[in-house]
Amino acid sequence: MNASEVIKGIEEKELKAEAPEFRVGDTVRVYNKIREGNRERIQMFEGIVIKKQGGSNRETFTVRKFSSGIGVEKTWPLHSPNVEKVEVVRSGKVRRAKLNYLRDRVGKQAKVKEIVK
Repeated sequence: MNASEVIKGIEEKELKAEAPEFRVGDTVRVYNKIREGNRERIQMFEGIVIKKQGGSNRETFTVRKFSSGIGVEKTWPLHSPNVEKVEVVRSGKVRRAKLNYLRDRVGKQAKVKEIVK
């Protein structure tokens, strides 16, 4: 076995059994575990997915929201044990892989069209 096969084997063990299904442009609620001393709690972060990148266990996603008039972005590894779950609130209709243009927009301009099912 060469080194790349060993690395692939280790990475496969780290993958979550059920990875959450969502796309760029979706509004999601991320339930994040936060450890404070010896206590553990879950904090929610709701916003629009502006990008997904990487693959396998290195896959990450970035969520952007407005908090008190200031844009806040957070990036999480998709298969992290700290990400409890990702819940899709709204499905967005976009034609881009990365929504970096939303960083320059505020208010109604920063909205993404919704897919009505």
